Amino acid sequence: MTTNTHGLSIGIERTNNTFYVHIKAVGKLTHSDYEAITPMFEAALAEAKEPKVKTLIDATALRGWDLHAAWDDFRLGLRHSNEFEKIALVGHKDWQAVCTKMFSWFISGETKFFTNKTAAIKWLLA
Repeated sequence: MTTNTHGLSIGIERTNNTFYVHIKAVGKLTHSDYEAITPMFEAALAEAKEPKVKTLIDATALRGWDLHAAWDDFRLGLRHSNEFEKIALVGHKDWQAVCTKMFSWFISGETKFFTNKTAAIKWLLA
């Protein structure tokens, strides 16, 4: 029996005096993953004290999306496109770097792809 682990986790992290939203994506995401995470993500954005938030997306264990989940991700990003100061995406795949570049077309804040989480956090907090 094979296990198909997938989903999103979300939290608010603090480094020194700076808070940021931390999202970890695992496996191949589905529409039901987005149905579960969207209210949590929107609550985290609502709780942020800053007008624009910094976000770290750990996609090192992400294998992709099904088509409905990709559409959910796009819509969620558009709905909150003006609420981001910076988005750092950490991954190891070329397609993740391309997705980060495409994010930049729709997000008002800065976006950048990293292969190293420590470097991503340093940039995010700068």
